[in-house]
Amino acid sequence: MSILSNFVREYNEKFTQKEEIFEEGLVGDIKKVRAKLLDDKFLPSIQLRNILDKQIRRARYPMEVAITGQFSSGKSTFLNALLSKNILPTGITPVTSKVNFINYGEEYKLKITYYSGAQEYAPIEAIADFTDQRKDEMSDIKYLTLYAPMDILKEISFVDTPGLNSQSQSDTDTTRRVLRDVGGIIWLTLIDNAGKMSEAKVLEEYMEHFKNKSLCVLNQKDKFSQEQIETTTKYIQDKFGKYFAKVVPISAKMALESRSAHSDILIHDEYEKFIKKFKEDLKNNDVNSLEFFEKDFNEYKNRLKTIRDTDSSGNTKLLEESNIQDVLEFIENTIRPQAAESKEYAIKKDLKGICEILIKEYETIIAVYDSLIEILKNAEQDILETFEDIHKTYSKELFSVYNSLESIMEKMAHDTFKNIKRQKAARFEERKGFLHKDSYEKIEYETYWIDSDNVYKSLFYDDQTIDKMFKRAIKELKQVELDSTEAYRNVYRNIKQKIHRWQEPYEQIKKHREISSDLEFSSTRHFAAKVYENVLRSFHRAILENISALRKKFAYFNGALSYSYIQTTQATIAHFEQQIAESVLLYEKEPTKFNIYHPREDEILTKLKANFGFEKIEDFLTSKRNYLFKIIQYSKNQYLEINQDRIEFVKSKKLEYIQKIEDIKLIQKEI
Repeated sequence: MSILSNFVREYNEKFTQKEEIFEEGLVGDIKKVRAKLLDDKFLPSIQLRNILDKQIRRARYPMEVAITGQFSSGKSTFLNALLSKNILPTGITPVTSKVNFINYGEEYKLKITYYSGAQEYAPIEAIADFTDQRKDEMSDIKYLTLYAPMDILKEISFVDTPGLNSQSQSDTDTTRRVLRDVGGIIWLTLIDNAGKMSEAKVLEEYMEHFKNKSLCVLNQKDKFSQEQIETTTKYIQDKFGKYFAKVVPISAKMALESRSAHSDILIHDEYEKFIKKFKEDLKNNDVNSLEFFEKDFNEYKNRLKTIRDTDSSGNTKLLEESNIQDVLEFIENTIRPQAAESKEYAIKKDLKGICEILIKEYETIIAVYDSLIEILKNAEQDILETFEDIHKTYSKELFSVYNSLESIMEKMAHDTFKNIKRQKAARFEERKGFLHKDSYEKIEYETYWIDSDNVYKSLFYDDQTIDKMFKRAIKELKQVELDSTEAYRNVYRNIKQKIHRWQEPYEQIKKHREISSDLEFSSTRHFAAKVYENVLRSFHRAILENISALRKKFAYFNGALSYSYIQTTQATIAHFEQQIAESVLLYEKEPTKFNIYHPREDEILTKLKANFGFEKIEDFLTSKRNYLFKIIQYSKNQYLEINQDRIEFVKSKKLEYIQKIEDIKLIQKEI
């Protein structure tokens, strides 16, 4: 029992399909769709797998908030304030020439991505070397990604964009695309610059459709009085309310000073430095204990104590005055919910779009099979008419052969009839009367004989007339055989030509979209390349079978014609000589009752035909249901049967893809 139990358990573990459990939420929904679309029955491509994995990463990716505006509005300083660290370079020129993605990472580092696809890493301190658009070599850089171990970046990814009045049109276009795709937008402008005509034009061109996710931040409030700040804020709200959900005045400088000096930030920085040094010492020293690090650890604890004991009330007040908290609250309470909903909508829309692409590609494959089905159906009437033409054309030619053979029979009958000659004969009749007892009277009469030597000489020996006529008839028949078999081959060539015209473009068919299945299109190309095996071979075999049947009939007929016509003539002459001889015997016995038999020409012709087996020849060549008619009928029925069979076969291939479309539509509906 234990062996059986183990067998059942192992079988269930290996072969029983376990239902996969997916996590709750958007990532779980994507994984569910991914599992279904990557089912082996769809022969999924690597590109499809990658794009679905990308959707999962996209779902897990922090929401993106773009920081944009005209240059020299303090974007880099503002971002440094949000990050609580002076990371991004600042200046009076538009130095941010590329999109900078600021993401969470385990350590500070900079990744440079080039238009060529190449990537390189650099210390974060070198960022200024890659962001100054005054440098010509910057044109090769596509974008920068800055990684930092900051908790805020676990939830939010910031996108620092080139100014919308950047010197580079391509950078401006990049910013336009970013604004469309991110979850939220922070438009940064200087209070004393807000509302100017140049900015109004930019807002109208770029920000018209993003109000619900956009915040207008008026920077450098520390330079103005509270009254000036309130007046400008109200003015901007009234004038540009259609572009922004809210307007907030801030001081990025005050925020950066207060946040960078905040105890939590200082403690985090000390921790980062402590861990970095600890790792370096472990790598560079051969140690058996941690005693070497005791001094550094004590110094680290002392610095933390100093930070905690320091009065931070001034920083707290400075932070409040900076008003940066309003920005963070807008991100948390307005942008985040909308971004999550927008991301889910966008991802599910993209998943449905992926399904739609796969459906369209399957429809492309179905069209390949549909066009072949259409060709097979449309060819049907044409092929049937071709078979009918073969019957009509070669029935006439066979009738011509028949006429030639009948002329031969008539010639043989006529020449035989011409050589029936008269000859004198005598019979003896007993005289009547007593005086003439035992005496006989000789009575002469005319009888007939056939000059067979002259017949043979005339028909067969002198100029071989009949032999030539037979050879001509056999040649005509052979030509009919060759022409009719060639006509049958042309039937196949006709089918083959139609199929090959279909085949040519589809042997090279390729998928239109990267995510489509390479194997599905490879299978379709393979089907087209193997169209002879898949479709044509059945027709070819049938035509060869029909030609073989034709040749067998012609071989039989040639055999019949090869029968010795001299022997046929001899037999016919012998027959009539026998008839004449029998009539002479009867006549001599009872002259008053019987006559001497003289064969008529039509009788000779009839006997010649009978001895030659002409009735079968006549049926073979001229009857309405002759051998050609029967073979043609068989060929037509066979063709219709094969054509229907091949159509059903192609339909079966097509149905596989119809079912796959139905399966994908069901997946699409469930998204």
